[in-house]
This record gives sequence, structure tokens and C-alpha cells, in this order.
Amino acid sequence: MTLRLWFKLFISHFVILMTTVNLLLLILIEGMQVMEWSVLTYNIFWNFNLWGVIFSFIFIVSMFCSFVYSIGLSEPYENIHAKINWLILGKYQHPAFSTEKKTPNWYEPYKVVDEDIRTLRDKIVQISTDLQEFSAAPTFVGTETKEEIIEQERQRIARELHDSVSQQLFASMMMLSAINETSAKEMPQPTQKQLAKVEEIINNAQTEMRALLLHLRPIELSDKSLKEGITQLLKELKPKIPQVVYWELDEIRLESGIEDHLFRIVQEAISNTLRHARATKFEVYLHEIDDNVQLKIIDDGKGFDTKANQKVGSYGLTNMRERIASLGGIIQINSLPNQGTVIDIKIPINRK
Repeated sequence: MTLRLWFKLFISHFVILMTTVNLLLLILIEGMQVMEWSVLTYNIFWNFNLWGVIFSFIFIVSMFCSFVYSIGLSEPYENIHAKINWLILGKYQHPAFSTEKKTPNWYEPYKVVDEDIRTLRDKIVQISTDLQEFSAAPTFVGTETKEEIIEQERQRIARELHDSVSQQLFASMMMLSAINETSAKEMPQPTQKQLAKVEEIINNAQTEMRALLLHLRPIELSDKSLKEGITQLLKELKPKIPQVVYWELDEIRLESGIEDHLFRIVQEAISNTLRHARATKFEVYLHEIDDNVQLKIIDDGKGFDTKANQKVGSYGLTNMRERIASLGGIIQINSLPNQGTVIDIKIPINRK
């Protein structure tokens, strides 16, 4: 029994009974003319003992009735409240929706409300499923899909960057290393500092280029699962970057379009980490929890103020939010300056 429910029932019973007693007195006087107003005023209205008895009787009856009703209604009330909370949290597959509770026959409205909640839940699940299917479906432009056109352009830009800028950066780094090995000791101290600064700039540029090439690499997983695609991505990236990389991935099978979206989100998150976080390590987790896919990316980088970032706007984070919203999911970004960043993503699994 909940105190709030009992109090609401008590107030309603008390008001109804008090109103009923007053109406009965009015009927007796005006309708049936049992007694005169003067007699009523003198014998009843100013008779505090009589009013005390009436008030006490109504109070006790209201307490008893509300107590009995609250005991009978507490379980249905709590069930309805729990189901609404699960809907708010996005737990559409929670056992509470599949387990039908026994309800008292004397309170049929609960069954109506419970059925309405189940109908609402089914509609939300259907909308989420339709949204995921729509997001995963290809968009055609002429004979090619929009995704194919974007992918071809990405590959072209990635090839040009790799064959030109990336190679030039590598050659510059090799030349600078040769100068440092042969002539650095003979140079004055200011020149050595300038060379060290140039080396740092080239290193940063190479890191930016790796992140950009990662961002431009193909989105499709081909015949790989999401776990296999992320694992291959991280294994290829690990020897090329100074950061420590750790991952823990479950084997989860989803529609190919949804897996491509999640794979792209991982690419964007890692690219942002390499370009902006200045982290020494980052971690990637993929798990299935309570009919949800949970994707979590953690780094120990410089972090940022999430409120200020939302006001200014970040293309990478905005793009991720749009992708997750298109899948009916939820994203939480927890970060503080100099305390790293945690990106926590949950996508509902809609199994037919």
C-alpha cells in the first residue's frame, strides 16, 4: 500500500461523504420540510457535540474505506507506474510487459489502463522498428544509392590524401630524422629547438591524417559481423598510433544497415579521439544488455565541457547524435576538462 494512494482515496471519500450529508440535510429541510430553519440552526448548527459525532463518523468511514481500497489497488497502481517508467527508460522488452498480473474483478478500469499501456508500448516498438528499417534502407539517386555515391567519393578523397599528403608527410619526417642524426649536434641550440618543434608539428599532422583516413575509410562491413569489423579496424589501427587500445566486444547480429551505422559511429568516435582528445589510451566496448545494444567508447584525454560544447556545436558529435536518433537510440556523453570522455550509446534491438 502506498501512502500517496491512500491519502488521495481518503480525501475523495471524505469530501464525497461530507457533501452527501449536507445534501441530505438540505433535502430534509427544503424538500420534505421535516423541520424549520430556525430549529435546525439552533439544534444542529450550534450543537457542536452532534457535529463532532457526524465528523468523527465520516472521518472513520473514510479512513476505513480508503484503507480497504488502497490495499486492493496498490499492486495495480504500482504495476502501472512501473510500466510507465520502463517505457520512459526505453526498456520496451522488459518482463513487466509480458507478465499479466491478476487484477481484482471489482476494479475493471485497471485492465483498461493496463491494456492501453500495452497498446502504447506496442506502437512505440513498431515506430522504433520502422525507424530503424527506414534508416537502414538505401536511398536511390538514379541507378545508384546515395550511400554508394558518398562511398565512392570518400574512397577517391582517401586515395588522393594517402598518395599525396600522407606520403609527403612521411618523407618530411624521414628527412628531418636524417638531419637530426647527422647534423643536429653541430647546430646552435635555437635551431635544434626549432627542428624539434617542426618534428612535433609533422607528428601531429600525421596523427590528424591517420584520423582523417580512418574517417574516410569504407563504411560497409561486407560479409563481416559488427564485432569482426570493429576488431579488424582496431587491429589495423593499433600499430599505427601511440595510444594504448583495448576492446571487449560481444557477437551481436543485427540488420546490415544498423550494423553499418554502428560501425560508422565507432569510426567517428575513434577519429574524434585521435584528433582532439590527446589521450594515451582508449577503450571500446560492445555488449547486449536487456534487449539493447550498448556501445561505449572511453578515453583518458583532455575532455571538454559538454554544456559549452553543445552551445558551440561539434560536427562529429552532432553527426553521431543524428545517426543514433535515426536508430531510435540514446546517447550520453560524460566528460570534464582533463578527466577524459565516456560516450555511452544504447540502441534497442527490435526482434520480430
